[in-house]
Amino acid sequence: MRRGAVILVASLLGGCAQFAPPHVLPEPPTPEVYPPELAADATAAERAVEIGWREFFADERLEALIGTALEQNRELSIAVWRIEQARGLHQIQDASRLPTVVAGADASTGRAGGENFDRYSIGVGTSAFELDFWGRVRNLSEAARAEYLATIEGQRAFRLLLIREVASVYLFSLETAERIQLAEATVASREEGLEIARVRMDAGVTSALEFRQAETLLTQAQAELARLRLSKVRNDNALLVLVGGPVPGPLPEPAALAEQISVGTLDAGLPSELLTIRPDIMAAEERLRAARADIGAARAAFFPSISLTGNFGFASTELGELFGSDGLAWNFGPSVNLPIFNRGRLQGNLTVAEASEEIAIASYERTVQIAFREVADALAGRRYLAEQVDAQERGTRAQREIAELARIRYREGVVRYLEVLDAERNLFAAEQALLQLRRAQAENLIALYVALGGGLNEE
Repeated sequence: MRRGAVILVASLLGGCAQFAPPHVLPEPPTPEVYPPELAADATAAERAVEIGWREFFADERLEALIGTALEQNRELSIAVWRIEQARGLHQIQDASRLPTVVAGADASTGRAGGENFDRYSIGVGTSAFELDFWGRVRNLSEAARAEYLATIEGQRAFRLLLIREVASVYLFSLETAERIQLAEATVASREEGLEIARVRMDAGVTSALEFRQAETLLTQAQAELARLRLSKVRNDNALLVLVGGPVPGPLPEPAALAEQISVGTLDAGLPSELLTIRPDIMAAEERLRAARADIGAARAAFFPSISLTGNFGFASTELGELFGSDGLAWNFGPSVNLPIFNRGRLQGNLTVAEASEEIAIASYERTVQIAFREVADALAGRRYLAEQVDAQERGTRAQREIAELARIRYREGVVRYLEVLDAERNLFAAEQALLQLRRAQAENLIALYVALGGGLNEE
């Protein structure tokens, strides 16, 4: 009889794992490889996960800003404390798997039936400890653990996002600073041109129309310069918020846009590798695991819950006889709760848990798709932005020669000033576009580095 009871309990305990669905990841809804025309030669490439962010960024000023942001950014601090919060919730839930044993002592005095009496007691006991035959408590603990791990991965994902955001805002600030220098030089050159046009107009060599055209050219550059200065101030304020406050100590001089990245070509690898590299994907997997554990807990709630309550100690009316054999006191008793009239509520909880699993599966698949898209977009940007920068550099050199030839032809009286006006305007636009493309190229390489899990080995 005793052996049969042991076998029954063991079978119940062994079967509790069957209530939660098995944790099987869905097939990645992405191609097995990246487009071949975008992949680099793997033999000459480096893996992003093996490159620390300090090694990746060549600009010492940017390194200082990122290092400060990782220490002072308020949103990152919130993410860190959310980890502690989730860890505490897991500890609370996991503690339910063990009985809570408390010790207590009591002394009281009173009067009844015309007589005074004293009572003393001391003992240990446990109250309403649930025997987890169906795995409800275990699954709740597993769900809390998975949420805790998801919070850790979420913090790591935010850390990478913060590195990318600081670098992106910094590059925009650097681009704006270089465009301001270009605009200032252009304004100075056009002020000289306007003065020459004034002298020529006063001498009767040219008309007032050409003078006004030169004036228009100057005011356009001045307006662009003011716009760029406003943009830089706002961008620097945004960078200050990302960094979390002023950076202690003097900052190194910034590197040029073309000198921001020091590593060679990054190896994209295979899309399947993202599943174990990207913290956002791993966080989505842990949330899926938590959803399945919740299903196990919801299914187990349909079965009877068995709880134990017990106490062991000593009680006596005389303090000196408290620990004698006559003072020994104990009680032990199980209680069984069987759901009867609340099955509708239990079924609703199960429906919610099952729907949450489907949501978690879709969220996981969407996270994988987003990761694939980010890498594929950055790979395309690596190739085609390089082609754009090369073409824009050649176009800017040609436009610079056109502007110089237009000025020479104007001084020789071959063309009107309108041709100089167009050439100067086109040159200024070409030079500004080149700086924008260089910033976009550097920002795209950083996006590729982060999308491939770079920077995680310097946590």
